[in-house]
Amino acid sequence: MSRSATAILTFILAGLFALSPFLISDFGGFEPDQFPVPQSDPAVQPAGYAFAIWGPIYLWLLVGLGFGLWKRSGDAQWHDMRLALIPSLGVGAVWLAVAVASPVWAAVLIWIMLGGALVALFRAPLHDSWFAALPVGLYAGWLTAASCVSLGLLAAGYGFVTGTVAAIAALLLALIIASGVQSQLRRTPSYGIAVIWALVAVVVQNLPGNTTVAALAAGGAIALLIPTFKAWRNDG
Repeated sequence: MSRSATAILTFILAGLFALSPFLISDFGGFEPDQFPVPQSDPAVQPAGYAFAIWGPIYLWLLVGLGFGLWKRSGDAQWHDMRLALIPSLGVGAVWLAVAVASPVWAAVLIWIMLGGALVALFRAPLHDSWFAALPVGLYAGWLTAASCVSLGLLAAGYGFVTGTVAAIAALLLALIIASGVQSQLRRTPSYGIAVIWALVAVVVQNLPGNTTVAALAAGGAIALLIPTFKAWRNDG
């Protein structure tokens, strides 16, 4: 596929991805009875307000990829980033429809989305960071948290472990991935910011009754501030 065709396809997929909440408007998160062990207010899941981050993600990706289509359709580094984004955005465009039907398949797909987003993040051009690396970083950071949450929901929802154990395991996995990515990347602080946003929302979700999970999420958010701040210094 030519570079210009790849630029067009990536922008179209980003548009479909952004439109998906309007097409599947009845999805407000997994229903408790979608799991054998119903998950009401699961400890692993961030407080509801945190999901508003999808608005900036959709908009920033559209603006960034629109700029890339307009000004950088033949750029080699942009092309490499787009090749990784295509499967991620393509899966993202149908993710809500799948999630309504099956939390298991939704978890499989969100990890595919994360894989493509992380590859795209590391391939993102050093120039045009406000249109390439930074929006992709916000997207990949939130997906890092969401992918680990999906595993925690499945572990508790299928009775493998308790909700608290599932939340602790999911948080530790998210912190391992996030700290490794942000430390290795050494730029693009939007990645770490998205993960910290999710961790703070887990604190909010658990403060009333699960201080163990809240404390772990808070400690993780504080620890992640260090590589995120270093990335901000390098990106500035």
